[in-house]
Amino acid sequence: MTPGRVVVDRVSRTFRVYPKAQRTLKDVFVSRGRTAAREVQALHEVSVTVEPGDAVGLVGRNGSGKSTLLRLISGIIRPTAGRVEAGGRVASLLELGAGFHQDFTGRENVYLNGSIHGLSRARVREVMDEIVAFAELERFIDLPVRTYSSGMFMRLGFSVAAHIEADVLLLDEVFAVGDEQFQRKCFGKIAEFKGRGGTILFVSHDAQAVERLCDRAVLLRQGEVAFDGPTESAIAAYRRLLADDAAPDEIEAGLREWGSGEARIVGAELLDLDGDPRVQFASGEPLTVRLAVAAEPGLAPPAVTLELRDDGGLVLGSTTTATAGLGWNGGGEHVLLFRLDRLPLADGRFHLRVGLADAATGAPLHALDDALRFFVFPSGEATGAVLLDGSWSLQEIDSTAPTPSP
Repeated sequence: MTPGRVVVDRVSRTFRVYPKAQRTLKDVFVSRGRTAAREVQALHEVSVTVEPGDAVGLVGRNGSGKSTLLRLISGIIRPTAGRVEAGGRVASLLELGAGFHQDFTGRENVYLNGSIHGLSRARVREVMDEIVAFAELERFIDLPVRTYSSGMFMRLGFSVAAHIEADVLLLDEVFAVGDEQFQRKCFGKIAEFKGRGGTILFVSHDAQAVERLCDRAVLLRQGEVAFDGPTESAIAAYRRLLADDAAPDEIEAGLREWGSGEARIVGAELLDLDGDPRVQFASGEPLTVRLAVAAEPGLAPPAVTLELRDDGGLVLGSTTTATAGLGWNGGGEHVLLFRLDRLPLADGRFHLRVGLADAATGAPLHALDDALRFFVFPSGEATGAVLLDGSWSLQEIDSTAPTPSP
């Protein structure tokens, strides 16, 4: 087969699931004949062909079969029915750091992981410095990986996999690795692979990442292909699947945007007292949230919600308002403004989730989980997330009054 070409022909995959795991040999004999297995079909007659140099996104709800399909293409598991073929060398970034030994140093694990991917020791030695530098682990590479943080561990796993000379690259939620700066490096490395003519299959709940990387996307629904075509159309169909869910489970896996789409938030920014866009504010400073909204003709006035969260995702406060009371006059473009006279935050990083919903049913029209990020720095001696903006007073007690006994 031509290097870089991937063919998935009428593939099905069924798993046998037992209600209780059998951990010991005794469990096997005791439960013999008493515990019936249940068959779960993860994929049903899926057919996808990817030509060399294409970048194809796989989108869908949790449990739709995206990761199972990547594992079939990588050869980790075999199909129950159908045919899967991939030409050339396949590199998988599915479980970063898989195969690392906790007691080996980072350098020893690079050699070990490289050999698992089919690289010779000489080839690993040639790219060792690049791998270490990319992972930003120069000072830690000769320490056991059991001493690494989870971020360091994942960065090293990505760096090893990213430096493999492959024809096909399989990616599963890789942009959850490290901080934002390292995520940009990861995306740049993958874009470089694409620029060299490599084939990419990319699973992600982050619609923006899929749109940036892929010209085509496949939407899976309950193990079947629901759509195969332009990325923008696939993402729109995916969002329609989420339209009835106010807080989809996929948020934890990187979903940032969902809703039916009759109204959309097309712009969001934070403004200071002079009306200038800002991302840093002093504690107690005035702040205005500006949302630009585009709606279909005749749309009933929706409800708009702002939800303030800290850097760890904890909800600090929220507000919901019916736009009918703001003068919403149907479809077209609107600008919604929410003003705070004093920002009730003391210090830290924060973000806003914003959303539009049907005012009668609560069904989401458009929600952005991470619409705005901003920083607050203390303007006085206040610390912590919340600004306790109060005043003290002293009340005199009659000094001639007897002091209460304990």
